[in-house]
Amino acid sequence: MVDLVIIGGGPAGLAAACKAWESGLRDILILERDKELGGILNQCIHNGFGLHRFGEQLTGPEYAGRFIEMLKNTGVKVQLDTMVLEVTPDKKVHCVSKEYGYQIIEAKSIVLGMGCRERTRGAIGTPGTRPAGVYTAGAAQRYVNMEGYLVGKRVLILGSGDIGLIMARRMTLEGAKVLACVEVMPYSGGLTRNIVQCLNDFDIPLYLSHTIVDIQGKNRVEKAIVAEIGPDRKPIPGTEMEFDVDTILLSVGLIPENELTKQAGIEMDPRTKGAIVYENMETSIPGVFACGNVVQVHDLVDFVSGESELAGAAAANYVQNGPVAEGRVLTVKPGADLGYTLPQRIRLEGVEKSTNVSFRVRRICGKSTILVKSGDTVIARFKRDRLAPGEMEHIALPRVLLDRAPVDEVTIEIEEA
Repeated sequence: MVDLVIIGGGPAGLAAACKAWESGLRDILILERDKELGGILNQCIHNGFGLHRFGEQLTGPEYAGRFIEMLKNTGVKVQLDTMVLEVTPDKKVHCVSKEYGYQIIEAKSIVLGMGCRERTRGAIGTPGTRPAGVYTAGAAQRYVNMEGYLVGKRVLILGSGDIGLIMARRMTLEGAKVLACVEVMPYSGGLTRNIVQCLNDFDIPLYLSHTIVDIQGKNRVEKAIVAEIGPDRKPIPGTEMEFDVDTILLSVGLIPENELTKQAGIEMDPRTKGAIVYENMETSIPGVFACGNVVQVHDLVDFVSGESELAGAAAANYVQNGPVAEGRVLTVKPGADLGYTLPQRIRLEGVEKSTNVSFRVRRICGKSTILVKSGDTVIARFKRDRLAPGEMEHIALPRVLLDRAPVDEVTIEIEEA
């Protein structure tokens, strides 16, 4: 029996492990399917990580390296090159590796930190032939940054997520010609700083409300046809543009990696595509916690670390002191302009001083007030100059305000000035 098993050795798993150790737990095991710790950060060689966390700009490997160094000062055990096959509701972890073979590890608590994966061409159903030269932006990033292989010379990027924007710059710096970035929505899905640093600084055009309507080519991509789309998301005839390209990179969203979560019978949120969690990142199975991109796709790794430390401390507390005391539970729901809220449930007995709620808006909003309502009563207000779908928002709700909620439901709404 292991006190805590952490599935995933990326930024979420590393932060959870360090915090659980700091909280007094001494029997911790990380299971990581790759041959080294660090997760996706290992291929993110650009800087911009760590400003919130460490107060300086780090590359992805440097950011991961900070936590790996912290881990070395603990007694946390790590099994690399280990694939987790199943997590059962009674907290048994089935995994397999070359070194240890097939194992069934019994755990007192589990932290799920599997991260997320990219949507592929099949998931978005782009029409056209099936030539070589169509990559997800993350796969291209790995090829260029870790394998030393330039995936193409004339590139079109579909989607304006952060990885796509960063790869527009990366491909340009490696000598490729990035013809354009095409986004189906009327706004970009990435951080403003990435639009400026990766597109504007390199004169790469961004076509909003456009999409690829046809991919042409026999053995390799030869052409991409791009058209403007209307409010009904259908292409507008006569707006087609033809791009001569040999490569198309897809940056069309990320999906939390939740096969293990679903298999365990954990309650899921259709909005986040991740587990429904309480204020301490505990899932519907007591003693099983989830954090990082496996519960919600983050914009900054610094916030992944903070959320995962919360999960690590909560897992340690669960092992040492048992479950959170029973009491009043508030359900947190998103208003019309919000995509989701997290956590979805708050146990008042689990909140000492305050609890953080994070969310994303569905559209760009100017000067706004974030309203926290319970029934018809506004229990909190937060001012913002601007809100954008590409940037996650965070608010702290004090326990004293939550206690005043007249009903057991809290809704987060946006009121634009």
